[in-house]
Amino acid sequence: MKLSLPALLDAGRRTFAAWLPRPSTPQAARRGFLLAGIGLAAVLSWQPPPVYAQGWNADRWVGTWGAGPGGPPLPANTQTFTDQTVRLIVHTSIGGTRVRIRLSNEMGSTPLRIGGAHIALRAGGADIQPGSDRPLTFSGFPGITIPPGAPVLSDPVDLNVPALSDLAISLYLPGTQGATTIHGTASQTNYVSLPGGDFTGAATFPTQRTILSWPFLTEVDVTGNGAAIVTLGDSITDGTRSTPDTNNRWPDWLARRLQIVRDPVAGVNAALGVVNRGISGNRLLSNPPEGSLAGRSIQERFDRDVLATAGVRYMTLMIGINDIGNSSATNPVTANDLIAGYRQVIARAHAKGIAVFGATLTPFEGAGYYSPEKEVVRQAVNNWIRSSDEFDGVIDFDRVTRDPSHPARFLPAYDSGDHLHPNDLGYQAMGTAVPLELFRSLGGGYLQAGSLQSGSSYR
Repeated sequence: MKLSLPALLDAGRRTFAAWLPRPSTPQAARRGFLLAGIGLAAVLSWQPPPVYAQGWNADRWVGTWGAGPGGPPLPANTQTFTDQTVRLIVHTSIGGTRVRIRLSNEMGSTPLRIGGAHIALRAGGADIQPGSDRPLTFSGFPGITIPPGAPVLSDPVDLNVPALSDLAISLYLPGTQGATTIHGTASQTNYVSLPGGDFTGAATFPTQRTILSWPFLTEVDVTGNGAAIVTLGDSITDGTRSTPDTNNRWPDWLARRLQIVRDPVAGVNAALGVVNRGISGNRLLSNPPEGSLAGRSIQERFDRDVLATAGVRYMTLMIGINDIGNSSATNPVTANDLIAGYRQVIARAHAKGIAVFGATLTPFEGAGYYSPEKEVVRQAVNNWIRSSDEFDGVIDFDRVTRDPSHPARFLPAYDSGDHLHPNDLGYQAMGTAVPLELFRSLGGGYLQAGSLQSGSSYR
């Protein structure tokens, strides 16, 4: 709360007057006058705290894009940058007039130095639209050193960010830096500059090489009055084997539908951001081998990748096929193991007012780690997701993608060829199959934190 100087003076006068005894003698009156003068001097000498431009209490942030970090890779497999700039391309889901980014050194064991950062609208390739470039600061400074295990948020900047548009986020990495925190399957071409300086503000980027990963960048937020949907999962949510640079992941199709469809009765509108936290190779119950980019287990990364997402109110959960496929014959993962893991995620989400929609596991017969015994587990898990009524809603991806004449296999038109991941057409079918009424508002507004009880249902 901000007070004017007259208000402060009046408040000081009344406060010190309340402390003073009523004068009964001339000496007491003089002592009271002296103490009041000291109090008035203290009020006059008080300096208000600095007012920062961020206006944190006036902004409501919603995630418009995100990626789940993995790593650290083994040293021999770690990408390094030496006095170079990376220009990372991301595709927004919703728009806004202010923007900020989140960077992560959460998988790193040494400090990460960011020498400079810019954000702009992309024109095409690595080039940016004239007039859209904005330098970013961190805690008021143009660069920052991120401690091991920590993320940072940039200060917000004014930029008219359209929905379903491409942004270019440029990071200058002085010295030699290893990409120990990285999203390994971006399905998006990103750019690394020639060595020799800070090119974060360059309209035409001096590209040395391209990469299909997102190092360090984990979220882009915009201001808005809506909410975020986090799509939590593995490679099928990550969009593995979709065509690069086309935004054909199933969460991308969901984001497009939310921008097109207007359903005031159901409360669905364009203010819902979609933040993709799928990581290729990810599991519900266990961590991948050392050096993998498959991310920590869902139960370990839940707080970082879901609860820390700006404006999160909904999440989808499609996870478990890697737990099943990678389980050993001597110690197989059971349906009950996975159900117990799902229940933990549901309980933790509900405790924070987040609705959880369970997605059935898609077919995988013909994949390298398939077996008839593992198919029994998948079927049991899907039956529980459909019938238990423990999720707040169900998205039946299995029904959408399976071959009706051979339900353990993908429909051939949707199979990317490895019998595990959809192709672009299959991802489109999945994104189109998500019932938008799952995201309807409650009581005329979006779901508010704390309003959801553990047994609630949106069906």
